[in-house]
Amino acid sequence: MVLISLKSVLPGAQSANDGFLFETTTSTPVDELIDSLVDIHNARLRSCLIADAVKGLAMYGVMKRPEDVGTDHVKEITGGNVERGDNYVEDPSGLRTGNPPDEKMAEILNREVRALEEYIHKNQVQNQVALTLPEITGKINNVRGAVTMAYPMGLPEWDLAHLALDGSVDKLKGTYLGGSLIEAKNASLWTCNKEFRRGQLVSDRLGSCNEKTKVVAKLTTKGSGPPAREPVVSETERNAMTAFYFTRQEELKRLAEADEDDYLNSAWADPKGMKKSLQGLDNVKAPGLRF
Repeated sequence: MVLISLKSVLPGAQSANDGFLFETTTSTPVDELIDSLVDIHNARLRSCLIADAVKGLAMYGVMKRPEDVGTDHVKEITGGNVERGDNYVEDPSGLRTGNPPDEKMAEILNREVRALEEYIHKNQVQNQVALTLPEITGKINNVRGAVTMAYPMGLPEWDLAHLALDGSVDKLKGTYLGGSLIEAKNASLWTCNKEFRRGQLVSDRLGSCNEKTKVVAKLTTKGSGPPAREPVVSETERNAMTAFYFTRQEELKRLAEADEDDYLNSAWADPKGMKKSLQGLDNVKAPGLRF
């Protein structure tokens, strides 16, 4: 199996290091590979929207009608009527009614959301877990089932959770994820600054004998050219180098300001240090003396 580590370079991605693993074969058509990668990419973004919406659903209940949006305490001050259920918790944003499901159902919603978030998380790359569309779809269905249990009568059509769970990808383009969702026909796949040509097989780019290859690839929009190269030094390595050179600079500064000869007692200042080291005498101490 060819293991593809896909890194997102699309606008609105979760982070610069976001991505996922996908398994394929060298005999797979490039068009089929791009379709599969785009489907998982869009499914991960959709899952993020579902997670945010269902968390809000479990905490503050369904969303208000667009014309009723506003904080409840202000509405009461102005003489408006606020429905307060047994589990009422005012939504600070004023977007939701503040009437969530009971504690048991809220825990079920949050549990299914956590399972979805853990599966699509970018840490799965480090865990060497390749994502599949059926698995993501199954976990989304679990969340949908939990929402149905909490709200048997269904969610209002203006609720973001309803849109994320039951709406098509085209309808999601009106949300904050719209800039990141792409269509397979407009996608282009690159690796090693080379494009996977449509109409060819994966083996035409990676070779037919490289079934155990792992490559880093990126999805871009068609016609945008090759994506930016990966930095030679990672962010963690850059931070470590900066800390090292800062510490070294401080040590040199202290040495430059020192006027005493204390450094002459250091092992590195002994002119016979190399000779003693080669003869094995560097750790020899006089008998009866303790240092």
